[in-house]
Amino acid sequence: MAEPDRRMISPSFIEEALDCLRRYSKPTAPVLASVGLPPVVDAPVSAEIYGALWLAVAAEVDDEFFGMGARPMRNGSFTLLCHCVLHAATLEHALRRALRFLNVILEDPSGRLEINEGLAEIVLEDKTGPRSAFAYRTYWILLHGIACWLVGRRIPIRKVDFRCAEPEQGADYRLFFGAPVHFGQPVSRLSFDRQLLRLPIARTEQALKQFLRGAPANILVRYRYDAGLAAGIRRRLRQTPPANWGGFEDIAAQMRMSPSTLRHRLQAEGRSFAGIKDEIRRERAMELLLKSRSSVGEIAVQLGFSEPSAFHRAFRKWTSRSPGVFRREAAAARILEVGRQRRSPTTDMGGDIE
Repeated sequence: MAEPDRRMISPSFIEEALDCLRRYSKPTAPVLASVGLPPVVDAPVSAEIYGALWLAVAAEVDDEFFGMGARPMRNGSFTLLCHCVLHAATLEHALRRALRFLNVILEDPSGRLEINEGLAEIVLEDKTGPRSAFAYRTYWILLHGIACWLVGRRIPIRKVDFRCAEPEQGADYRLFFGAPVHFGQPVSRLSFDRQLLRLPIARTEQALKQFLRGAPANILVRYRYDAGLAAGIRRRLRQTPPANWGGFEDIAAQMRMSPSTLRHRLQAEGRSFAGIKDEIRRERAMELLLKSRSSVGEIAVQLGFSEPSAFHRAFRKWTSRSPGVFRREAAAARILEVGRQRRSPTTDMGGDIE
């Protein structure tokens, strides 16, 4: 699947955004129409369209966090947050400033940065019961998106925990994050490699203006930075079936540098060749399981695994599920979502609000 297709936003996330309007007893159809969408959205939309919808909903209720915090995140808060972290020295300093800012603005949930066993973890706690998965996802989008932009590269996510129970569209969440996702955990947390906290911040006020002009569309799908050595290797590998990937020396020759130079430069970006390959395989595996009819064995071959059992082990490491279970859960979630939409065709026109 081509890279742009992966940037499409599931209709289930659109429905969750519209729930904010329903909680305020506001009709959804006018807001959908304002961004060029029909009253019922049953197909994925682009990040740009979803970003426009986010802004339209926020303007309608004066809350950039969809009314899911203890206090509203008034319009303009995201811009102030970016200015707050712009001149931090390192990613760690920026994240700690961002968390303090969000704790003051939202009050609840409250976030903190923890460092455990080589991982940096953003931990969210709620004063009352669990929030929706959509609330935690929105928080991660804001914080992770800013962090990626500040350091000029995508920060690979290692795992995501949700305090809430798994929603019907749990498969959409797993595909969105491209990392192991667990629901029903004691706290909500997002984890990445600890060493990335040392990355320097080197952004200007002018660069911030450009970034804000594209937000939030530019941070919706795990914000990508299109320059950098790791990104170049990623683009090359995505153009070739995994079964035909060469070794490290081959990619070094394609990049016109020695293997030792390539290794050192990747280390400077906090990346590794094995990690990039693993990341692409994980993404393609989820895409093929969700959107193709290929058998698990056929997918294993397409991904370059020597045997299906090796693919099963790798997929369990990525998602804590077997490929078959992941596919069945995704299919069941889609059936439930279609049924829900058919049962509630007029909620956007002032119907009952659950």
